[in-house]
Amino acid sequence: MDNIINLLNAAVAAGTPLLLGTLGEILTEKSGNLNLGVEGMMFMGAVSGLAGGLAAEQWLGGAGVMAAVGALLISFLAGALGALIYSFLTITLRANQNVTGLTLTIFGTGFGNFFGEILGQRSATGFAQVTQGTQAMFQPIHFGALSDIPILGKLLFSYNWIVYFSVALAILMAWFFKKSRTGLNLRAVGEDPATADAAGINVTRYKYLATIVGGGICGIGGMYMSMVTTSGVWVHGCVSGYGWLAVALVIFATWRPFRGMIVALIFGGLTIMRMYVSIPGLPAQIYDMLPYAATILVLVVTSMRSSREHAQPKSCGLNYFREER
Repeated sequence: MDNIINLLNAAVAAGTPLLLGTLGEILTEKSGNLNLGVEGMMFMGAVSGLAGGLAAEQWLGGAGVMAAVGALLISFLAGALGALIYSFLTITLRANQNVTGLTLTIFGTGFGNFFGEILGQRSATGFAQVTQGTQAMFQPIHFGALSDIPILGKLLFSYNWIVYFSVALAILMAWFFKKSRTGLNLRAVGEDPATADAAGINVTRYKYLATIVGGGICGIGGMYMSMVTTSGVWVHGCVSGYGWLAVALVIFATWRPFRGMIVALIFGGLTIMRMYVSIPGLPAQIYDMLPYAATILVLVVTSMRSSREHAQPKSCGLNYFREER
């Protein structure tokens, strides 16, 4: 039982950056933009979040809450910057969305690894690392008696604040898409921008805002990788394919934020399974392949069982030309 609880606990922690990347891409695709640059935006958020934490430590004279807030804000802005570049190229200049997204991934990966090495070279230790005070801000929160409840305490009240932030964000997005007028307008833009435009909805504004905010959420997911997964130390290539998994999980989640939490938990468990489930004679490389093999299987099954209700927004991947309306 303890091993199962530990596995679920670790799966939630490992699945959080996947959930953030998935939520960011869901928001983007709901507007009709297919941004394949999630990996790049997560890299940009990872290095910028670490740099933001380091800057807050130096400029504000210490570590703690301000360093964590600085890492959060800077990582969001970095991911949003990558999405802004994508938006300008695809919405304003009408460049191909697939090519632009792939280019953003290459750019963001190089951006993260380059500036991560620069941060390390400027450090006296030879590698970029935040102080223990800042690291403590990303450790699991103890909720007193709630955390001490048998089984439920560890399953529900033993995570860092970003985990709870991502769950709250998923619930908020689910409400936003179904209940708010702005969310319904955004869905209309993603389904049929010409009709939405005729109804008086500013298609360009909705596309820009949804894509930029979605990119910022992906950036926060990257910050999680550098501040939590690698304990505030820059590791070359730390995002390691999580952005691509997030793109695939959007399809598995059928563009629904609440289901995104479930699929992120499943794939988070697959990424850390080798530490909790030992099969004699099975090479470690097979464990590393599990999330990607499962992704292929899921995409095949999802495609075979696709329905109109759970399909991708109709205009996703297609640029909108108002003159052709």
